Amino acid sequence: MRRRLSIFCVFLLISACAGSSSITDVPSSGSEDFYSIDEDVAPEPLPLWTAVPRPMAYDALPGWDQASLAPGLNALRQSCAKFANAPPTQLFSEASPWAGSANDWAPACAALDVIEDAESARTVLQALFLPLEVRDTQGEPRFTGYFEPTIQASRTYAPPYTEPIPARPADLIERNGKVYQRRSNGRLRAYPTRKDITRRGVEALAYARPADVFFLQIQGSGRLIYPDGTVVRAAYAATNGQPFRSTANWLMRKGWISRGEANMAGIKAWMARASERQVRTAMNANPRFVFFTIEPIEDPALGPKGSYEVPLTPLGSMAVDLRYHVAGLPMFVQTTAPGLGGTWSGLVVAQDTGGAITGPVRGDLFFGTGPAAGAAADTVNAPGRLWVFLPRGLAERLNPNADPAT
Repeated sequence: MRRRLSIFCVFLLISACAGSSSITDVPSSGSEDFYSIDEDVAPEPLPLWTAVPRPMAYDALPGWDQASLAPGLNALRQSCAKFANAPPTQLFSEASPWAGSANDWAPACAALDVIEDAESARTVLQALFLPLEVRDTQGEPRFTGYFEPTIQASRTYAPPYTEPIPARPADLIERNGKVYQRRSNGRLRAYPTRKDITRRGVEALAYARPADVFFLQIQGSGRLIYPDGTVVRAAYAATNGQPFRSTANWLMRKGWISRGEANMAGIKAWMARASERQVRTAMNANPRFVFFTIEPIEDPALGPKGSYEVPLTPLGSMAVDLRYHVAGLPMFVQTTAPGLGGTWSGLVVAQDTGGAITGPVRGDLFFGTGPAAGAAADTVNAPGRLWVFLPRGLAERLNPNADPAT
């Protein structure tokens, strides 16, 4: 039975139609990734599969019996609150009709209220949803991690806090998923690169150490700790729309770091011993530049808002490629990393995106806030598997002749 089901678990219909606005370069509020491999070529969207996906039995879902569910359930409840405010019958995505509409999700979302503990959570989820595996034959399935850093900062320029945390500039225009600079004559052009932006200067929201600001831009948001103890959030506001380039790959090509140092800790250590000019050159090798806004922190337990505009849940929210996926949907992940305790399976929700998160089986797990979260996230860089959870009625409608999975 398990072997038969795995044969029939074909590719999920999760591609954007060519020419759709959903496949443009969407500015992200999520993390960027050091470990970008095919960083110079954006992958083409998968073709729209005509085969109907087959639900997978839960007893064939790796690690399901021991999987972490609570964080994902908390994140899913936030998605359900947004579903409730969506037009009831309007598809979440015209390019991905398999995701359904708010009406398709309403019964399952309402039933989450009966969950009382971990044991009932597994039972209720099995009753409500069917998992459908997403496969990628054109790339490498891969999972990484990101977090919200805490940074020592100053409201004013005061060494060692010399790097401005940049505010969104007034001349930055976003139109149809693209980013432009409005020039003094009113004409638009592609927004300048990091090198050009830093050369001309930016409006500073605050100041921090150069390496800290650089990694703040990679993570997409962070908490600033001022000398008087005040803590605020530097939240994502926009990017310059330039392509992301992996700093780790650039440093390895230069021979300045080893593969074993190609992580946040290794790059920070290199920056600490390198010259100021070398550090600036390395940072400028990534032309993408992120701008911020300052926000109060209303609930310290909650993460920053992702691109789905809900606070991220540690190990319950994940950044995905929105050319293939629909924001807000629950997923099941199996991957491995020291920071996850080895092989790990968990329920997560697609609530963010990122410029380097490309491909249908590509996820960036949000680990939370602070150094411990950062250390754990820094260990995640491994292949894995991914399933999308759909309400039973919706999943069975995709294949009305399929035997219900249990």
